[in-house]
Amino acid sequence: MTGNDTTPPPKLHPVYSVSNIQHKVRVLDGVKVTYSAWVKLFKLHARGYKVLHHIDGTPPPAETDATYSEWCEIDAHVLQWIYGTLSDDLLSDASEDESTTAQAWNRVKNIFTNNKGARPALENEF
Repeated sequence: MTGNDTTPPPKLHPVYSVSNIQHKVRVLDGVKVTYSAWVKLFKLHARGYKVLHHIDGTPPPAETDATYSEWCEIDAHVLQWIYGTLSDDLLSDASEDESTTAQAWNRVKNIFTNNKGARPALENEF
């Protein structure tokens, strides 16, 4: 590197600044933390850390796109956020191998909105 190099260093994506998502989003258990409260808080942080497009239905870039590799890496971080903010019971129901963040987000949503089991009834009582 020469003294004349004025190229600024590449900016690190904000997602990399989160070391423990549980300090920002509480663990969803369906009792103390309801699904609707968790969604609001998670989306707030996703927007603030510029990753909302990983959960809002925006399609990923094509595999041939130059940004696809970076998108996959960031998606893995956001997927860790989801898994890291689920109770043990929900984690076993929502996690799958080779999942994208959007797929996991929809699995959690389906647990609470498809009237499966007692969770939706519990949330409605509160």
